[in-house]
Amino acid sequence: MELVSIIIPYFKKKKYFYKSFLSAYHQNYKKKEFIIIYDDNDKSDLPYIKKIIKKYKGAKLIINEKNIGAGSSRNKGINISKGKYIAFLDSDDLWDQTKLINQIRFMKKNNAVFSHTSFRILNEDNIIVGKQIAENNISYKNLLNSCDIGLSTVVAEKKVLKKFPFKRLKTKEDYSVWLRIIKKYEIIGFRKVLASWRQTNLSLSSSLTQKLKDAFYIYFYQEKFSFFISILKTCVLCLFFFKKKIEQKKNLIFHK
Repeated sequence: MELVSIIIPYFKKKKYFYKSFLSAYHQNYKKKEFIIIYDDNDKSDLPYIKKIIKKYKGAKLIINEKNIGAGSSRNKGINISKGKYIAFLDSDDLWDQTKLINQIRFMKKNNAVFSHTSFRILNEDNIIVGKQIAENNISYKNLLNSCDIGLSTVVAEKKVLKKFPFKRLKTKEDYSVWLRIIKKYEIIGFRKVLASWRQTNLSLSSSLTQKLKDAFYIYFYQEKFSFFISILKTCVLCLFFFKKKIEQKKNLIFHK
């Protein structure tokens, strides 16, 4: 059984952190380490975080002197990790207890170095409001139109992630990584629902305007599309965003 390094950036999620951390700690997969990166200029939550994790063996706490963003914090975690595999968990999301053991078994069966799973969508009151079903295979062309990979569902080999570090974007930092990875490696989806992603009104990821700005940056500066094509692809991404919201609600009925 190979070691899995679980990386959890923390920024103003005190209400949810304990349950998120426990969902990772109580995984059936036993060989794992935890790397929590405290990334908040306000250190008032720090005693609470320390109190929680000191009870649990194998939890490392990295304290950023100043806020550097979730992407750069994940890079820090990747660099000090010891596992063959890296698993990401945002500090307000949840894993099913069998997530890691099922997902890594799936990866080995398919000889995969990068995978993601289906996930539920929770609101701030823990009510399931949608489901995102992972596609078995994603092409670069399809990924350009819509990013359906839930960050907290991803497990990848460390050697892959080391080649493609996260960039300092306010949103879409994960999308930037996936687009670079898919040009070199196959990204496979495990259709089993094994995680829950929390949709909050105050999170940066809820800002459509910021998402579109960052998407344009990725298309224009990273993927090297022309200005016009980058605008067009940003509009297409926006259309797929609303289409995805409708499909996620439908999935509650058709994917029990």
